Amino acid sequence: MTTNEFQVTGMTCGHCEMSIREEVAEVPGVEDIQVSAQTGVLLVTGSDSLDDAQILAAVTEAGYSAVRKA
Repeated sequence: MTTNEFQVTGMTCGHCEMSIREEVAEVPGVEDIQVSAQTGVLLVTGSDSLDDAQILAAVTEAGYSAVRKA
């Protein structure tokens, strides 16, 4: 298992969190999603083969932008 952390911009409320959670849940290998509009942080836990590009695309599909935190 691995956890990747992303900084998301544009989130303001619980609905924003839910939209991101729904889109990211569709990415293969994702096991757990934690997202906070207050901090702008998205934590995605899953298989070692998590694809950052797919996660970032899912966030974009939800209407937000994100970058992987080091």
